[in-house]
Amino acid sequence: MEKVLNKVAEYRQKNEETQEELAAAVGVTRQTVIAIERGNYTPSVRLALKIAQHYSKKTDDIFSLDE
Repeated sequence: MEKVLNKVAEYRQKNEETQEELAAAVGVTRQTVIAIERGNYTPSVRLALKIAQHYSKKTDDIFSLDE
């Protein structure tokens, strides 16, 4: 099974943003951000797009498939 990799923590840290701040910006809980960063939760397309938009990046700059 393919795994979705992400750079959410990397972009969040580059922007000196807390998990709580990112969560509030994209409308989820801090626990959801933690789960995404750890790779325990694959976000919906909608959430992935919101995260990418928040960082002014393309979705595939942040999310990719581990093939």
